[in-house]
Amino acid sequence: MADPHPRHALTGSRIRERRSALGLRQSDLAQAVEISASYLNLIEHNRRRIGGKLLVDLARVLEVEPAALSEGADASVFDALQQAARDLRATGGAEPELDKIDEIAGRFPGWTGVLSAQQKRIANLEAMVDGLHDRLTHDPVLAEGMHEMLSSVAAIRSTSDILVREPDIEPQWRGRFHRNLHEEAERLSRRATGLLAHFENQGGERPQEAASPEETVEAMLDAAGHHFPLIEDQGAGAIEQVISQVAGMEDAATRDLARAMLHAYAQDAARLPLEPFLSAARAVGFDPARLLSLASGDAALVLRRLASLPANEQAAQDIPSFGLAVCDAAGALIFRRRLAAFSIPRFGAGCPLWPLYTALTRPMVPEAVRLTMPNGAQFQAWAVSQPKNPVGFGDSPVMEATMLLRPIMETETGDTSGEGTVLVGSGCHVCSRDGCPARRVNSLLG
Repeated sequence: MADPHPRHALTGSRIRERRSALGLRQSDLAQAVEISASYLNLIEHNRRRIGGKLLVDLARVLEVEPAALSEGADASVFDALQQAARDLRATGGAEPELDKIDEIAGRFPGWTGVLSAQQKRIANLEAMVDGLHDRLTHDPVLAEGMHEMLSSVAAIRSTSDILVREPDIEPQWRGRFHRNLHEEAERLSRRATGLLAHFENQGGERPQEAASPEETVEAMLDAAGHHFPLIEDQGAGAIEQVISQVAGMEDAATRDLARAMLHAYAQDAARLPLEPFLSAARAVGFDPARLLSLASGDAALVLRRLASLPANEQAAQDIPSFGLAVCDAAGALIFRRRLAAFSIPRFGAGCPLWPLYTALTRPMVPEAVRLTMPNGAQFQAWAVSQPKNPVGFGDSPVMEATMLLRPIMETETGDTSGEGTVLVGSGCHVCSRDGCPARRVNSLLG
């Protein structure tokens, strides 16, 4: 559905708002640029399109850049205000006038900047809450440290209870219990101090190296944009060279995990070479359903290859931004390529309504569905569940589900109401959607 108020058609409204803000009469502005007041009136009511010298002259008299009149609010401000409107709509608030954004920005640039900054801060804070939830839920250091501390506390409590309830314990046993108390207290102190140091490091300057092999390898993939030209050109033989160029690979477990990830990448690249695959993908608008024949029906391979295209390169600006998530048959997320506005936790479960999980109930049946987040953002999702490895006679398949995500832009839909889409979130702890039948726990966001 086309925008009934395209931004380039609002030039006259911006001229009128700027003139009013400066306290200029219409006749004075018309005289200054040597046109009639009636013609300026037609311009200001968007009944005449202008450009060239007249636009430059009007901008000079109105003391703004010509682009401020022809293009309106800065794109980042425009996008931030649109997102704020979608968030308000998702919470049941009043319906904002999206077609008035440019007029508001022209009349109240200061307040527009405040709203834009607040929207960006809210988005950053929500991302921070999501990240903290992810860490508190799945941080192996925290989980192990808390388990050990609780074990020491239980031992101290048990020993203290014996000493209090049994006053006639023989001196030899009493001394042994006292020694146990001292040792457990020392152990508890060391564990608590170590855990505190761990989180102080996380809360201060960000460490240059990730805290675990999984984080280090994920940082490597993110830094490369999940695309490795050396492996695309030279295959698996280039894996060691790629690893040698990445910081933080000193640990053997980290190198082994990186090799496993890159070997899987090399196998995918060998099965669907980049140049013919990219050419075919461009020809069909990067639609996975129309690329299945290239992979002999292996839908998961197509989804992975689309997520590994070189979108960060200058010559590949037409390639969409893709997100990717892979989970095992237990629903544990084992791989992710993050995508703005769609949070995928590092480990553990996301929203149970994601097609990533529903695909597990329909093995080998690819599905495509639109997703709507609580803030109104929409995504196209493709998902499939397939055996991880070839299955022979008598073998049990080890299933994996793969989900590819692509943002749906406002201009593509014309409707962000969520009708005809699946209403999902990032995960119950950080999802603000009310009345969800799949909710497991209350949201931290209220």
